[in-house]
Amino acid sequence: MTILAAFFGGSLILIVLWDAFETIILPRRVTRRFRLTRLFYRRTWSVWRRVAALLFKGKHLETSLSIFGPISLIFLLTLWAAVLITGFALLHWATGSSLNTRDGSTGFFTDLYLSCTTFFTLGLGDVTPRAPAARVFTAVEAGLGFGFLALIIGYLPALNQSFSRREVNITLLDARAGSPPSAAEMLIRHSHDHGLDALRLLLHEWERWSAELLESHLSYPVLAFFRSQHDNQSWLASLTVILDTCALIMSGLEGACERQAELTFAMARHTVVDLSQVFRAKPRAPARDRLPPDALEALRSAVAVSGLKISAGGEADRKLAELRRMYEPYIYSLSAFLRITIPPFISPVSRPDNWQTSAWERRSSVSGKAAPKGEDMDEHF
Repeated sequence: MTILAAFFGGSLILIVLWDAFETIILPRRVTRRFRLTRLFYRRTWSVWRRVAALLFKGKHLETSLSIFGPISLIFLLTLWAAVLITGFALLHWATGSSLNTRDGSTGFFTDLYLSCTTFFTLGLGDVTPRAPAARVFTAVEAGLGFGFLALIIGYLPALNQSFSRREVNITLLDARAGSPPSAAEMLIRHSHDHGLDALRLLLHEWERWSAELLESHLSYPVLAFFRSQHDNQSWLASLTVILDTCALIMSGLEGACERQAELTFAMARHTVVDLSQVFRAKPRAPARDRLPPDALEALRSAVAVSGLKISAGGEADRKLAELRRMYEPYIYSLSAFLRITIPPFISPVSRPDNWQTSAWERRSSVSGKAAPKGEDMDEHF
């Protein structure tokens, strides 16, 4: 039994240390099927989204889903600490619980108490190791406790910085493609003089943004669960709009930046494919066509009114359909897994952009009078 406990305790320690290394330090996708972190996120996210769907609707559902990313990170760190503490407690117990205690207590729970105080470097002194093996375990665990704290201090700022960089371009897309964004609105808002030059520059920026998104979300997959500030914005919706826009340009938008659209499309598609593999979200056919023939004609007409022209005809339609098949199944699989709404090619109704609205104005429009100063401050603090 003691040999089995020592083997099990050592295995727990090694599993957590390797899992933490792969999750925090190793800057590449891990293809091994069994991982503690992957198992943790798949199980907890599955339960969280189902319970949230049962308890909440609409905006409250989105709020409950947005909590998962930050709180799951806390739970994961807690799980790692708990498994390490249990592993060292098993090692102490397997070597005979060679401890000095003030009250004379012995047993596994005393070993667990020593392991906990050692890991968090409390230094209470009421339970101390007596045998050489116990002292070695205590010293090693104290060092791991310091290292664990250092990893957290370095890990959390890196996550916050990656999240902030991701959200900057998503916020900038608000005035360029609407809220929520759409490919049709993107083209219409770039139909002014020198608009296509601005669109070329925008697609170049999103090519780089897609590459940064891929690298950051491969290194820190938990970022995919971090949602944007506004309910009608998300990293997946923005990436979808960029792919839609590139597909429309490549299928035949006269005078547009086709080469830059090809480069951005390649990088954006690479991102959605790799991320779907990370989350094991198998590509799926959409439940309904995002761009049926009547919607495609309406999109072409809306863009034509603005002064741009998208090629029509069988060849253009086939090319657009082929491009859409290259990314839409992966978009839909990620959308279903993450519970993120995918925007249409053309918005069915016209809505004001996020920058054009505020909680103050909405309250004023309902009550017919100006909102008192500070009335909605509790929504932010």
